[in-house]
Amino acid sequence: MTVQEIKQRFGIIGNSSHLDHAINTARQVAPTDLTVLITGESGTGKEVFPQILHQLSSRKHGSFIAVNCGAIPEGTIDSELFGHEKGAFTGALEARKGYFEVVNGGTIFLDEVAELPLLTQVRLLRVLESGEFMRVGSSKVQKTNVRVVAATNVNLSHAISRGRFREDLFYRLNTVPIHVPALRERKEDIPLLFRKFASDFAERYRMTDVRLLPDALQALVTYRWPGNVRQLKNVTEQLSILEQKKEIDSETLLKYIPAESQSMPVLMSEVAGDKDLNERELLYKVLFEMRKELTDVKKVVFGILSDPDRAEALSHAGDQLIKSGEPTTGISQGNTHITFKPSDTMHTDDITPHQEEEDVLNLTELERLTIEKALKKHNGVRKNAARELGISERTLYRKMVEYKIH
Repeated sequence: MTVQEIKQRFGIIGNSSHLDHAINTARQVAPTDLTVLITGESGTGKEVFPQILHQLSSRKHGSFIAVNCGAIPEGTIDSELFGHEKGAFTGALEARKGYFEVVNGGTIFLDEVAELPLLTQVRLLRVLESGEFMRVGSSKVQKTNVRVVAATNVNLSHAISRGRFREDLFYRLNTVPIHVPALRERKEDIPLLFRKFASDFAERYRMTDVRLLPDALQALVTYRWPGNVRQLKNVTEQLSILEQKKEIDSETLLKYIPAESQSMPVLMSEVAGDKDLNERELLYKVLFEMRKELTDVKKVVFGILSDPDRAEALSHAGDQLIKSGEPTTGISQGNTHITFKPSDTMHTDDITPHQEEEDVLNLTELERLTIEKALKKHNGVRKNAARELGISERTLYRKMVEYKIH
């Protein structure tokens, strides 16, 4: 079966080379029993690839089950996957088979595999290496013949370094990696997807298709789509239902795209979907502002040193400060205040543009000051301050409680 035939069979839309590569990899590995790890951001459509791997394999007549590891409570995940014996724990009124026993001979898809508890990861590693497992509350070893396909939107290497994921399990799952590209990595597919979604919604709701004018199409393609295909589909549905005019311009389109996401820094090497993402965004914003302010200070200092008259005045002021014995003072230039400390060996002529006093930068304090500044700017309105900072209102509130900001 060709890549194009797979697209038609599984309803995949797009002609991107990145997408074609992912599909071709799935096509090649499907006939084997190799474990596959599917990576990619949330909303990219990772869930279709386990179906491809199962339907194009010799296990296609066997069972297929998808398990969302992040949706099962930690206390019951072992029982769900491996089963339990009667009386194994409170409420275990009878023995129960787990997914690995039920799907014997078929394929099991472990979605959000990075959410598995560490003890469950040990059990899973044993299944992958020997095909053996034990029910909860049992000492009897059972065998299973299951192909495992896993998926995650988390950078597992980063999770390993934090002690949240076992390195040996990662290498066992990552026998064949398949990366599903983000929507911004295949911009040429965005118009195709929009037309397909618009047509589907028009048919479902019995209305005329929405159509994008050239400026709206340009805005659609240049937007970074942090929610990927899922977000594009939602925006298309909203336009189809809520807009009376079926020809959409850029001004109308932008009403349905979150403004705060347009300016959000893109952390390409960071973990997609990591819980600390908002904090990193805030930290990046603080650092960028610090860099700008330091650049402004350097420009002022360089300007003074390059002007003989201003340099002479600065030297004279410095001499007066040293003679007066005052502890610390400074000279203001615009919005910048330059501080000097008296020293018996200090001479203005020794100052060069590359001399900088080393300061200890407390990032926590900078974060607190930035939050206070944003709140003051927006008169205490958290929603507007959060938008200014590029974080969610919930994260802002948590930070305010942490730093005791009222």
